[in-house]
Amino acid sequence: MASSEAQFWVVALTLLLSCLSVTAKQTYIVQMKHHSKPSSFATHSDWYSANLQAVSSDSDSDPLLYTYDTAYHGFAASLDPDQAETLLQSESVIGVYEDTVYNLHTTRTPEFLGLETANGFWAGHSLQDLNQASNDVIVGVLDTGVWPESKSFNDAGMPEIPSRWRGECESGVDFSPKLCNKKLIGARSFSKGYRMASGGGFMKKPREAESPRDQDGHGTHTSSTAAGSLVANASLLGYASGTARGMAPHARVATYKVCWTSGCFGSDILAGMDRAILDGVDVMSLSLGGGSAPYFRDTIAIGAFTAMERGIFVSCSAGNSGPSRASLANTAPWVMTVGAGTLDRDFPAYAVLGNQNKFTGVSLYSGTGMGTKPVGLVYNKGSNSSSNLCLPGSLQLEAVRGKVVVCDRGVNARVEKGGVVRAAGGVGMILANTAASGEEMVADSHLLPAVAVGRKVGDMIREYAQADPNPTAVISFGGTVLNVRPSPVVAAFSSRGPNLVTPQILKPDVIGPGVNILAAWSEAIGPTGLEEDTRKSQFNIMSGTSMSCPHISGLAALLKAAHPNWSPSAIKSALMTTAYTHDNTKAPLSDPAGGQFSNPWAHGSGHVDPSRAVSPGLVYDISSEEYVAFLCSLGYTIQQVQSIAKSNITCARKYSDPGQLNYPSFSVVFGNKRVVRYTRELTNVGTARSLYKVIVSGPPGVRTIVKPSSLFFATVGEKKKYTVTFVSAKSGSRTSRAGFGSIVWANTLHLVKSPVAFAWTLL
Repeated sequence: MASSEAQFWVVALTLLLSCLSVTAKQTYIVQMKHHSKPSSFATHSDWYSANLQAVSSDSDSDPLLYTYDTAYHGFAASLDPDQAETLLQSESVIGVYEDTVYNLHTTRTPEFLGLETANGFWAGHSLQDLNQASNDVIVGVLDTGVWPESKSFNDAGMPEIPSRWRGECESGVDFSPKLCNKKLIGARSFSKGYRMASGGGFMKKPREAESPRDQDGHGTHTSSTAAGSLVANASLLGYASGTARGMAPHARVATYKVCWTSGCFGSDILAGMDRAILDGVDVMSLSLGGGSAPYFRDTIAIGAFTAMERGIFVSCSAGNSGPSRASLANTAPWVMTVGAGTLDRDFPAYAVLGNQNKFTGVSLYSGTGMGTKPVGLVYNKGSNSSSNLCLPGSLQLEAVRGKVVVCDRGVNARVEKGGVVRAAGGVGMILANTAASGEEMVADSHLLPAVAVGRKVGDMIREYAQADPNPTAVISFGGTVLNVRPSPVVAAFSSRGPNLVTPQILKPDVIGPGVNILAAWSEAIGPTGLEEDTRKSQFNIMSGTSMSCPHISGLAALLKAAHPNWSPSAIKSALMTTAYTHDNTKAPLSDPAGGQFSNPWAHGSGHVDPSRAVSPGLVYDISSEEYVAFLCSLGYTIQQVQSIAKSNITCARKYSDPGQLNYPSFSVVFGNKRVVRYTRELTNVGTARSLYKVIVSGPPGVRTIVKPSSLFFATVGEKKKYTVTFVSAKSGSRTSRAGFGSIVWANTLHLVKSPVAFAWTLL
């Protein structure tokens, strides 16, 4: 008996240990010294496999997940911590990093951006010519995949696919390569990192079908926003009805599915970027991100550096962590970091209280409504302290059945709050902002009658609901309204500067339309994304920097079509220096979070203006070598710089200050200094014999001196330098932590504007 019991425990312990050894494995990204490959190996892949075999046991299945060829020098592998540590001891290995999880940053737009002007001309370029040139531009979107049957990917009238294209449409259990066409020319998926994280082994069957098909909707929305074809009579259940089209409707689309139900894994993102570069995309759009990190630890920044070297424009969302300061993602200077603003379109809804006060909010509810008879109104009556937030399980059925419930915005998803109210028997919801969101209102396609209101209105409704002995309310809906004033307004959720990774680089770069955006949608999921939402729609209205990012990606494709020889930095400069900072009431851009005017830490250079960007006059161009000099000024080791630049550099040239980079904006950090001096170089992309004069503005206590004060360009392509000196008043007058100004080079045709942010401390 004792012997058999001991035998049982030995077997059990062995099984337990084997399970532990399996579960201990995870994905690591291994960075290699690319130029150290011994000549005995035919390929880098062979060399990587040999390195892995040296640390793996014979019983291990092949641990290699991905080999990266361009975006990164190295590979991703399934390893346990001991194996990862052993690999790190190798002379050929620069670093071994655990896989990182990134998150998604989740039709009137063409008119709002001036892409449909009455005369058909766009700063000297006819739209017909631009559309024809766009046929040769390929936009690669890294996201949740694509719903290929969407009308937004109709290829009617499109010419043959460019012969340089090396991509393909992969087959999957629910995806046939035949679904691709002359519009949607590529569709791939990358899931090995996701599979490792979700199942403990990349050979196991994944929880989600491995194919390019979009089961989430996000990827279809972003790719059609960037370059969707024209679709007449598009709407979300009747809202925002009209013609839907992407920013570059005649450009090609290639999708790379790197995001899955549990997130977007760095190993998969790198594989997608690697493939997109090799396939031949011209623009890369990533509406996803994580926290800020040094560039040598930032998967997207490293992949984007290679893309930039290959002439590919990379656009990334800034994040949805606003209005908190220093909440940005994707801050590398070779990446276009995009914040979000509103459109001049709204979806009004109304709440009428028992005291006859009528308040206006927004909603995309499309059901039968709740009628005209007021019902009871409740707030903060539930089983626990979270009932004010309408978290799952927080509402008491007897308290809310048959009533309208006031829910505070925050913590859980806005549409989920409506689902919680409906499940508890409520017949309507008033979603009330708190101080965190201020007066920003985002419309949602709720499952029950619901209206979202700003903080001030929310406070009045909350007070009424708690003070009146018999509070009542009724909700009604006003459809779609255009020409809203003021607009644009900076979205409260849009992540803000300053840039913690490199304070001397001002981020975000620009803002674009990112609130209540109509675009194509996956028919695998309802408009809210909730399981109980069984509605189907070919289009959806969404908000987030995820939505603003593909707007800029599509505009970059148009600029690439207009100027095929422009570098990514030149395109970026054109979009930045022509952006505007006043709304349609001629007032400075406002920030609903604080109820005041916005500043460059929120809107960067301003809101994009594509009709001006196509002819900016001057650009701040940046070469790969200048970016390397920038990296060498950050205090990184040579190996860390090499891991980003992927070449055998020595940092013989570096800037004395990272702010010396020829960036189209300025971020001046005085610290203990009173004087900061930078030199910039402008390239004439306008007409010959052009004269520009400088106009400066700044906060009290800072003197800005620009020399020379005028620049004359005799020829197109000529480059001219200027030096700007920022002088802070004596320390006694430093009453604020930050200030803002601008430097504008102007003539009768062009205003080339650069925002300037001043800080006396790093935060």
